[in-house]
Amino acid sequence: MPESRYSGSCHCGAVRYEVDIDLAGAIECNCSLCSKRGFIWSFTPADKFTLTDGAQATRTYKFNKHVIDHRFCETCGVEAYALGSMPDGSRVAAINVRCLDGVDLTQLQPRKVDGASL
Repeated sequence: MPESRYSGSCHCGAVRYEVDIDLAGAIECNCSLCSKRGFIWSFTPADKFTLTDGAQATRTYKFNKHVIDHRFCETCGVEAYALGSMPDGSRVAAINVRCLDGVDLTQLQPRKVDGASL
């Protein structure tokens, strides 16, 4: 899948964003958070992510090494995206693919990642 422009949101729609992303790199992680919440993630440089609505409606959750800002809606609790840094220091947006509008999840083949061992 080539990079495409998507819009996405939390469940209630209070938090909305637009992102340019290639979903071919989607992953499913088995860490405690991802497995309990059923996340499918895809990553893109932070400058390709734009929060269009709801900055005031988001809260941050950090766990493990406290390097990723897991952003969730204070109303519905859905984490539609996260922000962090790559090992080289470049900023990255992690997109919860399940929150993207119009994506057929049956067409994705996310790579399994053993985050539980990290």
